[in-house]
Amino acid sequence: MSKHEPTQEQIKEQKLYADMGMSDEEYELACKFLGRLPNWIETGLFSVMWSEHCSYKSSKPVLRKFPTKGPRVLQGPGEGAGVVDIGDGQAVVFKLESHNYPSAIEPYQGAATGVGGILRDVFSMGARPIAALNSLRFGELDASDRVKYLFKEAVAGIAGYGNRIGVPTVGGEIQFDPCYEGNPLVNAMVVGLINHEDMQKGVAAGVGNTIMYVGATTGRDGIHGATASSEELSEEAEEKSSPVQVGDPFMEKLVMEACLEVVKSDALVGIQDMGAAGLTSSSAEMASKAGSGVELNLDLVPQREPNMTAYEMMLSESQERMLIVVKKGREDEVKAIFDKYGVTCVEIGRVTDDKMLRLLHKGEVVAEVPADLLAEEAPVYHKPSKEPAYFTEFQAIENEEPEVADLKETLVSLLKAPTIASKEWVYSQFDYLGGSNTVVAPGSDAGVVRIKGTNKGVAMTVDCNSRYIYLDPETGGKIAVAEAARNIVASGGKPIAITDCLNFGNPNKPEIFWQLEKSAEGISQACTALDAPVISGNVSLSNERSGSAIYPTPTIGMVGLVEDLSHVTTQHVKQAGDIVYLLGETKTEFGGSELQKLISGKIFGKAPSIDLEVEAARQEALLSAIKEGIVQSAHDVAEGGVAVALAEKTFGAKGLGVQVKLEGSPVTALFSESQSRFIVTVKEENAAKFEELVPDAKKIGVVTDDANITIQGENGVLIEGTVDEFCSAWKGAIPCLLKSEA
Repeated sequence: MSKHEPTQEQIKEQKLYADMGMSDEEYELACKFLGRLPNWIETGLFSVMWSEHCSYKSSKPVLRKFPTKGPRVLQGPGEGAGVVDIGDGQAVVFKLESHNYPSAIEPYQGAATGVGGILRDVFSMGARPIAALNSLRFGELDASDRVKYLFKEAVAGIAGYGNRIGVPTVGGEIQFDPCYEGNPLVNAMVVGLINHEDMQKGVAAGVGNTIMYVGATTGRDGIHGATASSEELSEEAEEKSSPVQVGDPFMEKLVMEACLEVVKSDALVGIQDMGAAGLTSSSAEMASKAGSGVELNLDLVPQREPNMTAYEMMLSESQERMLIVVKKGREDEVKAIFDKYGVTCVEIGRVTDDKMLRLLHKGEVVAEVPADLLAEEAPVYHKPSKEPAYFTEFQAIENEEPEVADLKETLVSLLKAPTIASKEWVYSQFDYLGGSNTVVAPGSDAGVVRIKGTNKGVAMTVDCNSRYIYLDPETGGKIAVAEAARNIVASGGKPIAITDCLNFGNPNKPEIFWQLEKSAEGISQACTALDAPVISGNVSLSNERSGSAIYPTPTIGMVGLVEDLSHVTTQHVKQAGDIVYLLGETKTEFGGSELQKLISGKIFGKAPSIDLEVEAARQEALLSAIKEGIVQSAHDVAEGGVAVALAEKTFGAKGLGVQVKLEGSPVTALFSESQSRFIVTVKEENAAKFEELVPDAKKIGVVTDDANITIQGENGVLIEGTVDEFCSAWKGAIPCLLKSEA
């Protein structure tokens, strides 16, 4: 033990464990399980492993609701990432992860290391990453210079890391809302490809096998990062936090290539990324999963800084590090692979049979804790849940149509709303072609990547409308999954599985826990209805600043299989004379809508309703028409309603426009955000066949060659203008806001 570390008695008497995020009850529990007082290092081990970020102690009861099995699922939740079979001996591996807290403190590095961490989760499974996506939430861009700074830097961090790795960023989504001003969300998703036989797990199995440390050196960055990520943000927290981890994409690239070669060797027993809680979580989890123990000699850990204590080494979250277990006697051949790439690979311990995590430092045993106690036996809390007063109030509000003075001006304003406006400013900074397998780049409903050597593709998207979830978490949870699936179907893919990142406020507040619980129920129902199980995910709680929580934001990452690349469909209209169809019913539904926000500046009322049976049947019908090769373009109707979706269909369609006629009340017909709707274009000669396959499709107009948008109602023209004038409003909004003075 270091001379400067407090004694066991001091930790107890002065409640030093509280500074590490442990409650009195948790400390007492650790003492009881151990049968003695934990020392300084052991207290540190408990505090990070029992943090929400690592243990899911508040969310485990909720997560059990998710459907996690299915005929395609090869690996569900519990490993670095989930794995889903796509036929021909291949599988996709994917996961969504949050890096919210670090991105609020240091947005460039926070976002960059978020990308790095999720990449490691995927390649530690033995998969080669083929694409990345991100889901971002910030305050309103005109709110303050700080919001602009956070936004610009987080985007630059994602680009800076992802581009250098050579993994294309093919999609994502961004929402701007005042509730994210102090607490931005940065969620990163990576999709990888693997052959079944190369699948790896993070296990420390085989007594006597060697534990090796791979990758960058260990420094003092990110100590207690997992604890910090489990707490509310505050000025004090920002001040006392140890530096956010700094990423090195070039090192990551080398580590990745070396790991992908090592997984082909039968000398490898297990592999895991050193993510949150660094060496502690990787060693304890690997031992616990294998039902074994681990002994580490910390003197052998490659260190970046002088005189590092055992505590610092175990809790550091330095980046680009992996822990691997190798069959005894075959260390040299594994080391030779890492040497070839210039990556450090050293022996630091062995697998034991006593189920303990034992740490040696300077010739002494400095910590000895049962591995299961840290990993599997963390306390689980069944938090109280309470329906918030606002929900009852909002449910009593009748659906009413907002008053709109000028329909055309309103459409222009909606196209300028940052959540709807073009995100080209963002994705133009990303390499979205890396590896040249990108079939559909950012800017359409879903990204699509070709599976090399086949005629198949993988479609992927991230989605979540947090306003709906705030208004009605259960319904909003259903919508988040359904909308992600609509994006996949509109791109020609069949949804096969989801990953999620549950971003919520403080779970100790019963109203917040209720939001979490209800939205999980909604997600679960939608996954079952749409046959897309949850295969991995992450929970990020206590996203609050100064006591005010973010909107509940359970982000959904979904992957779909494109069985034949000829099925790939994009959202833009393709040729004049094609018929425009609207699929689905439009109702007076404006709760949480962009129009409501534009007119009243706030969110209230009921979320749009959704019928999952109708949703599933409509998606299935549309996908069957796409597979028949009779759909020219498809786009889901989302934020801003039919008017926005029609406009978006003409942007990028070079010289084409649309002429349509809508029924019903103009404001509802144009701007309602009713669910389960698509706008589809079909060649005239295929119209009869399309209507047969999709019985609830309604003919509303034609594609024109005049580059105008004309939308008529029952009593004449509602909106008329050139594609250019609508497109320039849509394209210019975010760059303009970023340049303006806050």
